[in-house]
Amino acid sequence: MDDSRLTALLEHLPAFWWEADETGQVLEQGGGAFTDRDTERRFLDRLRGELPGPGHSPQGGRRQIRFDGRTFEVSHTFEVGHTFDVGRLPGESRARGRTRGLAMEVGTRAEAPRSHAAFADLVDLAPAAAFIRDGDGRYLWANHAYGHLYDTVPDEVVGKYIEDLDEPAEADRFRTLDQEILSRGTPVRHTVGYRRRDGSAGRAVGHRFPVRENAQTCVAGIYVDVTDHLRATVRWQEAEENLQALRDHSGLPCALLSANGRVVEASAAAAELLRLSPHDLVGRRAHTLLAPEPDPDRLLRRWNGLIARRTRRVETSVTLVDAQGLRRRARLHLTTTGHSTTRARHVWAVVTHLSLAHEAHAPLTAAQVRILSLLAEGSSNGDIATSLQLSRQTVDYHLGRLRRLLGAATRPALVARAYVLGILTPCTWPPRSATAAHPLSAV
Repeated sequence: MDDSRLTALLEHLPAFWWEADETGQVLEQGGGAFTDRDTERRFLDRLRGELPGPGHSPQGGRRQIRFDGRTFEVSHTFEVGHTFDVGRLPGESRARGRTRGLAMEVGTRAEAPRSHAAFADLVDLAPAAAFIRDGDGRYLWANHAYGHLYDTVPDEVVGKYIEDLDEPAEADRFRTLDQEILSRGTPVRHTVGYRRRDGSAGRAVGHRFPVRENAQTCVAGIYVDVTDHLRATVRWQEAEENLQALRDHSGLPCALLSANGRVVEASAAAAELLRLSPHDLVGRRAHTLLAPEPDPDRLLRRWNGLIARRTRRVETSVTLVDAQGLRRRARLHLTTTGHSTTRARHVWAVVTHLSLAHEAHAPLTAAQVRILSLLAEGSSNGDIATSLQLSRQTVDYHLGRLRRLLGAATRPALVARAYVLGILTPCTWPPRSATAAHPLSAV
C-alpha cells in the first residue's frame, strides 16, 4: 500500500487489506484483524468461495461474510490506477493491473484488540498476576492481581514502562529477560522478587512467553505469589529437622506408628532398647513387641479410641519384650498427629520409666503386690497380716515365694527388686503398684 499512514492506522483496527497482481498473486497484506499468515490465507480462500464474480457484485459494493465466528464487511476491490472493478478478488486474472480489497470486522471496538482478549478474559479476575508488555517495555494490559503487586489498579499500570514501577536494577533485569523471550520466541520459567505492601520481601513464580499484539510480538507473563507457601515450607522443614534431632539425638525411645499399628519410623534408642536394628524395627507390628497382658482388650480399646479421635493422648503401662526375650516394664505415651477430625493416620509412641530387663516370671497375685507395697512402706509381717486380714503364716509364705520369684534374699533386696522391675511405682509415697495390670500381677 502506498499510503503509509493508512497502513499504520489499519494495523490498529480489526481490519484486513490485501493487494494482488493481475494473476491473482497476493503482493501485500496487513491490518490488525488477524495475528498470523495462516489465518489471513484461510480468510482469502473463504472470500473466493463466497463473493460473486465480476459483474455480479451486491448493491453498494459491500457484502458481509462470517469467518471463525466473526462477521466482516468486505468492500470493493479495484484496479490500481483504473476505474473501480466491483467484486473482483485475488485469483481472478485480469490483464489491466493490480487489485485491492478491504475487510472490516463489524460489531467490535477498535480500542479492544482481540489478540489478547481470550487471555485477558481468562485471568483478569484470577489470583495469578498477569500482564502484556511491548518490545519497548510499555505495559499494554495488566490484570487486577498484577496491579495489586504494586499497590495500585490495572488502569494505573497500562501505558507505563518497566522503570516506572520497578527499581532500576530490577527493570534492567526484566528488560533483558523480555528481549531474550522476543529473540528466542519460546516461553521462559521465571522467579521474581518484589517488595510487599507490609515491607517484607515477596516471591512469585510463573512464565513469560511471546504473544502477538497488534501485529507485533510482545511479552506476556503470568505469576503466582508463593511467598506464604515458601514460608510454610521453611517452617515445615524446620519442624522436621527439630523432630528428627529430638528423635535421633535425645536418647528417648520413640516410634511413629501407622493407624494399623505398624512401625513407620523409630529412634535409635528404641531400636537399642528392643535389641533390633532400625531396619528390622521399621515395618514390625507394634503388638509383637509387647508381652501378653492379663486384660489384652484394654490396650486395644484405648488404641481404637485414639485412631477414632475420641481422645488425643493415652498414657498406659506395658511390658516390652526385646529380641532376646527379656522384658521391661515401661510407661507408654501415645499421641495422635495431624488435625483430621475423622480418623488419625499416625500415632507417636514414647517410652519412659523403664524397669530393669528381666526374664519372664509367673504372674504375681493381687495379695503379693499389696504385700510388696506394704513391705516397702516399712510394715512388719504382723502389720501386713493385720492390714490384709491374713494369717501370719500366709504372709510368711507369700514373702518366701516372692524372694524366689524375684531373686531377692532379704527384705531390702525384695523391695529394691520390686522397684527396678517396675512392680512398684517410683517417686511415689506411700508405695503402690505401678499398674493395675502389671505382667507380674493379676491386679
